[in-house]
Amino acid sequence: MSRRKPAMLQHLTIPRGPINLAADLHLPDNADSSAPLPAVVLSTPGSSVKEQIGANYASRLAARGIAALVFDPAHQGQSGGEPRDLEDPYLRGEDISYAIDTLTTTPGIDPQRIGVLGICAGGGYAVHTARTDHRIKAVGTVVPGNMGTSFRSFQPKGPAAALDALADARIEETRSGEMTRVNWLPDTLEDAVAAGLTDIDTTQAITFYRTERGGNEHSTNRRLSRSDSLLLGYDAFHLADRLMTQPLQVVLAGRIGNTGSYDTGMQLWKLAPNPVDLMVIDGAGHYEMYDEPAYVDAAVEQLTSFYVNNL
Repeated sequence: MSRRKPAMLQHLTIPRGPINLAADLHLPDNADSSAPLPAVVLSTPGSSVKEQIGANYASRLAARGIAALVFDPAHQGQSGGEPRDLEDPYLRGEDISYAIDTLTTTPGIDPQRIGVLGICAGGGYAVHTARTDHRIKAVGTVVPGNMGTSFRSFQPKGPAAALDALADARIEETRSGEMTRVNWLPDTLEDAVAAGLTDIDTTQAITFYRTERGGNEHSTNRRLSRSDSLLLGYDAFHLADRLMTQPLQVVLAGRIGNTGSYDTGMQLWKLAPNPVDLMVIDGAGHYEMYDEPAYVDAAVEQLTSFYVNNL
């Protein structure tokens, strides 16, 4: 097991065109005195903010000697951008590249040794970005999701019919001047039961995001509905088999639930030109990979080894 060291935290501002992203840089305690450090940019799940899942992984990577930068996406959390609560998958990828811009000019960081770690939806965003931003030298994913595949699968009448409905809704929004927001998850377990959502993954997601366990005041649990047309047309893995040539580490939860991350991770593993390691954590569920110490520690130990060997 890697020797763990206390981590330091620096609050950073990432310039992103006309707006700024709020970010936290987790550093080993000896960062000021050591040689330039390898660094990892974290791409986090949809609706999450930097203090949640990203911090759990970033702090552990820093304790093992790897600098880790986690940020709030544009239009979300403490980052700038209007309208609020927009989940634009293309902007999420650009956020990663802007974060790398900041890391390459940060003292003590080696600009030639930067990787990315994507978790859940962030896994797809990380892969999509790494295809064309080859400043990224290594790609790690934990329970990765392809938001395009997921959103297309959710539509009972098919994605084209959903896009027709979204087009009509946007016309009405434009006329009224009011934008519609929808829940990512039911706000409470009681709301979930009332909606007939009693499966273990939904229950664990609510228990994480909407209780003191993992909730955060800057995570709204709301998505601007006009995000959905962007997500329906998105494919996180488009051309990944040809362009994402960086070494790849995939970490999956062994309990296969209804999130699709196990199948998505296996698809990514087969597509990738340079897969290095596939780790399946027995007994873990998708949302347990967010903060259950035994599962997160096991994932980070493997990820640390991967980054040390490939950055």
